[in-house]
Amino acid sequence: MNVPRTARLNFKLMDENDDALLFELDNDPAVMEHLTRGKVSTMNTIKEVFIPRMQAYRNQQQGWGLWQVNLNESDTFIGWILIRPMKFFTEQPDYSDIEIGWRFKRVSWGKGYASEAAAAVADAVTQHTDVKALSATALKANYGSIKVMKKLGMQFIEQYTHSDEFGELPAVLYRKSV
Repeated sequence: MNVPRTARLNFKLMDENDDALLFELDNDPAVMEHLTRGKVSTMNTIKEVFIPRMQAYRNQQQGWGLWQVNLNESDTFIGWILIRPMKFFTEQPDYSDIEIGWRFKRVSWGKGYASEAAAAVADAVTQHTDVKALSATALKANYGSIKVMKKLGMQFIEQYTHSDEFGELPAVLYRKSV
């Protein structure tokens, strides 16, 4: 599966050879604020944890994985769009409900790239007839991501408590039928 380029962006499904790009993105505390409370990733974490997790759900035919987002004018990497089945890392993944997420370099914030990229990737992935919904989650304080969810036409579903090694924080789930 391919994602057609937009007026400003082009896309490529990432793989284990993109570790340097993933490290570069995750090395900004501001980018990681709503993910790890600002703790940046080490290259070891990228190679030993992040890439194996990405490879577990990566499926080029279905369009699952991390879609590298580059600027057309310079082919510069600015971030990625995540696509995988909801609840993928549980005993009952939901293959009809596709999770979408994003992570972008701070220099690209506020320019509409996340919304443009997410819409392009979502349009390509939801062409599969078995996809019934598109969902996204974020910490409740991540107003930028919630704004992207709303631009994608998603509706608020619920607030819940996100728990991880850093503690518990309020989070939200948004969804739209496709």
